Amino acid sequence: LVSVPACCSARYNLALLAFFGFFLLYALRVNLSVALVDMVEPNTSLAKNTTSNVCPEHSSTINVPRNSTGEKYSWDADTQGWILGSFFYGYIVTQIPGGYLASKIGGKLLLGFGVFGTSVFTLLTPLAANLGVGYLIAVRALEGLGEGVTFPAMHSMWSSWAPPLERSKLLSISYAGAQLGTVVSLPLSGLICYYMNWVYVFYIFGALGVLWWFFWMWLVSDTPETHRSISHAEREYILSSLKDQLSTQKSVPWRPMLESLPLWAIVVAHFSYNWTFYTLLTLLPTYMKEILRFDAQENGFLSALPYFGCWLCIIVSGQIADYLREKQNLSTVCVRKCFTLIGMIGPAVFLVAAGFIGCNYALAVAFVTISTTLGGFCTSGYSINHLDIAPSYAGILLGITNSFATIPGMVGPVIAKNLTHNNTVGEWQTVFYIAASINLFGAIFFALFASGEVQDWAVSAYHLHRK
Repeated sequence: LVSVPACCSARYNLALLAFFGFFLLYALRVNLSVALVDMVEPNTSLAKNTTSNVCPEHSSTINVPRNSTGEKYSWDADTQGWILGSFFYGYIVTQIPGGYLASKIGGKLLLGFGVFGTSVFTLLTPLAANLGVGYLIAVRALEGLGEGVTFPAMHSMWSSWAPPLERSKLLSISYAGAQLGTVVSLPLSGLICYYMNWVYVFYIFGALGVLWWFFWMWLVSDTPETHRSISHAEREYILSSLKDQLSTQKSVPWRPMLESLPLWAIVVAHFSYNWTFYTLLTLLPTYMKEILRFDAQENGFLSALPYFGCWLCIIVSGQIADYLREKQNLSTVCVRKCFTLIGMIGPAVFLVAAGFIGCNYALAVAFVTISTTLGGFCTSGYSINHLDIAPSYAGILLGITNSFATIPGMVGPVIAKNLTHNNTVGEWQTVFYIAASINLFGAIFFALFASGEVQDWAVSAYHLHRK
C-alpha cells in the first residue's frame, strides 16, 4: 500500500470539518450552564450553601459594571437542575437509533442535520425561556436528541474513510473539537453575558452552527467512492486498506454483537471514564467555591484549563498511537490497552490526590488539570476501539456504549450532591474516592477483555459458517 500524503487530502479535510462540527456541538452544549447564571434572579439562586471554613477566602475581584439588560427568571435550584439535566434525557434516546440509521442512510446527512437541529433549537432558546420553563426544558431535550446521533454518525463515516493505520490520528483530530469547544465557549459565553446580554450566547453559537451546516453539506460525502474531488490514488489507498474489514451483509448481527466480550470491555471503560468526567464538569466549580473558597466562575480561564490540557493530549496521543502501530509494529490491542490504562489510572491517582492537599489551591488546580489532561489518552484507547473490532457496525457499537456512558451524566452529579450536604473535606474525599475506584475498575476490565482484531461476527463470512 502506498500511503497518500495527508496535506489537502479528502480524508483530512473530513477530519477538519468534523473538528469544527464537534467544536460547535460542545459549545452549544455547555453555553447554557454559563448563561443560566445570568438568566436567574440573584435572590432565587441557590440558598447560600454552608461554606466549610477550612480555607481562607481567595476572591479579590474588581467589579466591572456589567450589562444587566437580559430578562431574569425566578427559577429555584431544583428547576435549574432540571433545566441543566434535560439535555441528557434527549441525548440518551437517540444513541443506538443514531448508529443504526447511520449504517442505513449514511453518516453525512445524520451528522449534518444533528448539528443543524441543535443549532436551530439553540436559536429558539431565548424565546422558549420567555414562554416558560417547560418550553425551555423541552427545547434542551430536543437539542439532546439532535446531538445524540452525532458521535455514532461520525464513527459510521470513519468506518468507510479511515485507513486502519491512520485511525487514531483521524479520529483524534475530529473528536478533539469537542474539548476545544468546551475550552473556548466557557470563557467566551461568560464574556458575551458580561458585555452584551445572555441571549447573544444562544444567537451567536446557533448562527455559527447553521453556517457550518452549509459547508458540511457542500464539501463532504459518505464514502470515498461518492466523493466529488478525491484523487484516484487516495480513493484506491483507502478502499484497498479496508477491503477485508467491512461486512457486506445487510442485517445487523445483534445477538453475537451483544454477546461479544470485547464490546462489553468498551462499555465498562466508557461508563467509568464518563463518571469522572461528568462529576468534574458539573461539580468542580462547587468544590473550588465551597472548599477552596475560590470562585472558579470569576476566572473562566481556570475552569477551561483542564479541558485545554485534554485537547492537547488527544491530538498528541493520536499521533503517538498510530506511530507505535505503524513504525514500532506494536499490536493494535496493545496500544489500545496501554493508552486506556494511562488515561484512566492517571486521572484516578491525581483526583484522589486533589482531595488531600488541603487549602493549597494552586496544587488543586494543577492536580485537577493533570487528571483531566491524562484522560485524553483514552481517545486513542477504548474510545475508537469500536472501529478495531467491527468497522461495519462502529456507529451502532458507539450508540450502545454511549447509551451506558450517558448514565453517569444523569446519576453521578446527583449522587455527589447527596454525599456533600455539609461540604466537609471528608465528604469530598468520598466523592473523589468513588470516581477513582470506578475509573480503576474500568481500566482493569478493559485491559483484561479488550480486543484489537475485527471480530468474526462483524465480517460477512461468519454467517456462512454457521449455516
